[in-house]
Amino acid sequence: MADLFDNPMGLMGFEFVEFASPTPGVLEPVFEALGFTKVAVHRSKDVALYRQGGINFIINNEPKSYAAYFAAEHGPSACGMAFRVRDAHKAYARALELGAQAVEIPTGPMELRLPAIRGIGGAPLYLIDRFDEGDTIGKSIYDIDFKFIDGAPRNPEGHGLKIIDHLTHNVYRGRMSYWAGFYEKLFNFREIRYFDIKGEYTGLTSKAMTAPDGMIRIPLNEEGKAGGGQIEEFLMQFNGEGIQHIALLSEDLIATVDSLRAAGVPLMTAPPETYYEMLDERIPGHGEDAEQLKMRGLLLDGTVTDGKARLLVQIFGVAQLGPVFFEFIQRKGDDGFGEGNFKALFESIERDQVKRGALGAASEATTAA
Repeated sequence: MADLFDNPMGLMGFEFVEFASPTPGVLEPVFEALGFTKVAVHRSKDVALYRQGGINFIINNEPKSYAAYFAAEHGPSACGMAFRVRDAHKAYARALELGAQAVEIPTGPMELRLPAIRGIGGAPLYLIDRFDEGDTIGKSIYDIDFKFIDGAPRNPEGHGLKIIDHLTHNVYRGRMSYWAGFYEKLFNFREIRYFDIKGEYTGLTSKAMTAPDGMIRIPLNEEGKAGGGQIEEFLMQFNGEGIQHIALLSEDLIATVDSLRAAGVPLMTAPPETYYEMLDERIPGHGEDAEQLKMRGLLLDGTVTDGKARLLVQIFGVAQLGPVFFEFIQRKGDDGFGEGNFKALFESIERDQVKRGALGAASEATTAA
């Protein structure tokens, strides 16, 4: 994909997301149900590589590691992420020159030293330039630091999920500008969307940031002025700022969702029937089978201009790792984040809060006061 604007760090998409849990055995069944296969294990650490399509998830169970300390503080979570870059040494040096804080990850003999800086919630943000598996120029980080499991496919298809489309950060109120500035200054991200969503009781604001390669998207969310909403609840449960959800891209979301449901993956409650009744009014000429979407609880967003539809189909999973959850998405020419569905998602999470007693009478009393 051609650079959208100046790309001083040589960004080339997501490389992996790293996960950890204070309780053993929590992450593995979640990833397996999501269609990931354990394809490799680290040569010297209790670390495993799970893969589906071009998505790399790393489970770090190494005791007394940076990941272990992160999980002890935040629970089962995404404890780090990696960006692909053209030259990791140059990107790392530039990040430090611009004020980034280095994170030193201990390495053993004959292991790669993966440069990392302090990211959201203190989680390491790795800069990776070895990612061409089997290439004659150089091996990937997995070929060097991991041992592939005999008989395991290198790129299992799973449920048809292809790449990491985007991941979100939930931040404390007033900190959204800080993190937007972090990505702008170091990586030349740009704000491409801004949301101000208000539900019945609460609200949130969001800045959707995109990298110059167009492949790394990071929406930043903060609690609305009323307080007491889902962002605040996440921050309390997670014990700080962090990655709230990870969106995975499918080229056939109907088939993917059918496969996910068959595997027992819990998905968020479908929106009210009126949502589908209003699709033709909201997106006239969209051309999608509303009944098939309705059967699966899929959300549709986008526009139709001069008879050409640019659409996005999405559905959200239920939180399975503390307050962290997954999103499943298909893009049919639309590069947004489901702006028209954002409010629907917000309200569905708010309804869940009401059911659990986290919102309702108390919020009404606060509003009345």
